[in-house]
Amino acid sequence: MADNEQSLRKHLLYLLRDGGAHMSFEDFINEFPAELCSEEVPGLPYTAWQVLEHMRLAQWDILEFSRNPKHVSPDFPRGYWPQPQEKGSVELWKGSAAKFRSDLKEMEHMVADNSIDLHAKIPHGDGQTVLREALLVADHNAYHLGALLVMSRILKTTD
Repeated sequence: MADNEQSLRKHLLYLLRDGGAHMSFEDFINEFPAELCSEEVPGLPYTAWQVLEHMRLAQWDILEFSRNPKHVSPDFPRGYWPQPQEKGSVELWKGSAAKFRSDLKEMEHMVADNSIDLHAKIPHGDGQTVLREALLVADHNAYHLGALLVMSRILKTTD
């Protein structure tokens, strides 16, 4: 059983870090021209920075819920997105990316920590487990990285 548990942790870490079947966060950030982060994409209600900030806020909330019984989640959906008039800037982009990386590392540490039972219900939750929360982070990040990649391609061709 211990081998299965270590294998599960290894696969989760791979999914969180490397992206698996999709682009990794680091690869995307390294390729995206930060100066385009506040540009509007025709037909979309948000900028690339707004999507990145949404990813950061959602990941932070999931992480804090997973480890802090006193954490209070923001109001949904308003608390998971920047204000519509906040379009972003290179500085905000870099700050959001740095905070995102830091929180992702914290989630990775939880997954790698053998003292944490990935299958145990989070005591202050209503059935969630660290396994479920780690998968939620990976899934949510992959979904929005895909959107950001498409936005990037559109922005690069219209720039």
